[in-house]
Amino acid sequence: MDYTQNFSGLANDYTIGRPAYSNKLIDSLYSQYGFTEESVIADIGSGTGKLAKQLLDRGSFVYCIEPNDDMRKIALEELGRYKNFHAVDGTATETKLDQKSVDYITTAQAFHWFDISSFKEECKRVLRNNGSVFLIWNMRDMSSEINQCSFEIYSGYCPDFKGFGGGIQKDDIRIKQFFEDKYEYIEFDNPLFYDKNKFISRSLSGSYSLKNGDENYSEYLDALSDLFEKYSKDNVLTIANKTVAYIGTVD
Repeated sequence: MDYTQNFSGLANDYTIGRPAYSNKLIDSLYSQYGFTEESVIADIGSGTGKLAKQLLDRGSFVYCIEPNDDMRKIALEELGRYKNFHAVDGTATETKLDQKSVDYITTAQAFHWFDISSFKEECKRVLRNNGSVFLIWNMRDMSSEINQCSFEIYSGYCPDFKGFGGGIQKDDIRIKQFFEDKYEYIEFDNPLFYDKNKFISRSLSGSYSLKNGDENYSEYLDALSDLFEKYSKDNVLTIANKTVAYIGTVD
């Protein structure tokens, strides 16, 4: 299955609606997991560069590996001013990077699209000795009523919806297989705050989302609008969310 075009036409909504990752996670990468401004990082499935920007702000060199032309174009516009940013038209299994060329691999909101065994082999190829892989997601807190209600809307209107985070569950079997059950899990609160425009854009940025012209598209937008009006306060919708990361090696 070719996942690389799933976000074609969604780059603008992705840029507007998708959040960054917890600053506490980024702090921990640099204080506890060896990242420095000298690090060379491959951010695979980098999209429009949400995570990459946070790493570039710390001075690290980041290869942004992204196969989708629309997403990579936005990343070039957003991150082109960083001297340590380098965009690559590559995939999780063919990064086009040299052998043993990076210190760390990150992949944010993307691992669930990959062929796990092929991705693992590519990680082994491009990572330097003792290099680690960081599988990162923003995940909704499903104990929250707003997230339960939005889950019902997506499930009811979007046939391709598999759950938040691409259906990844905590300690998902795919993660266990990738790391052979040897990994560390960390999480940090990362609540999301949306005005109505950003909330709609966030919803439309999902690969599963209905698109303009699809059956029931207008009703879908109405349901999202009603959800915003019901749960927002002073035109701001707060969504319970956390940034999670799974950390391990692939040697």
